[in-house]
Amino acid sequence: MDLINYLEEELREIILSLISSLIQPVGDILDKVIPDQDLKRKLSHEIATMSEKHAQQALLAQLEINKAEAASGSLFKGGWRPAVGWVCAIAFMYHFILKDLIIFGAAFAGVELPELPEFDMGTLLTVLGGMLGIGGLRTYEKQKGLTK
Repeated sequence: MDLINYLEEELREIILSLISSLIQPVGDILDKVIPDQDLKRKLSHEIATMSEKHAQQALLAQLEINKAEAASGSLFKGGWRPAVGWVCAIAFMYHFILKDLIIFGAAFAGVELPELPEFDMGTLLTVLGGMLGIGGLRTYEKQKGLTK
């Protein structure tokens, strides 16, 4: 799962929690206005599932947009995801391999180096983890049958 899908899922969860917090007051109003218990239960259920249906429709629409972006031959539409992946890979390579090799090579050659730049690895790992689907969301996709 890439970062965009991860963020979409997080936004979906936030929206669902906000809507869920609104459902209880609506249920309280239904208790006061509608005397028929069966009708009240039916309406409460429809209201409770309405947000889930809407979120699912929005997610499916976003998936179609993602497919169109990925299929596009334009580098500005379909190329940004691989670009972010390459930037993360290069930063990872620098942090864990190149930086130590540069320091070792400079020390071996007797050259004094200035302070080499450090990356905010927390942010880098968050982006890379989102792109790779680390964090259980990949399992969620598999369980829902969204991927092979």
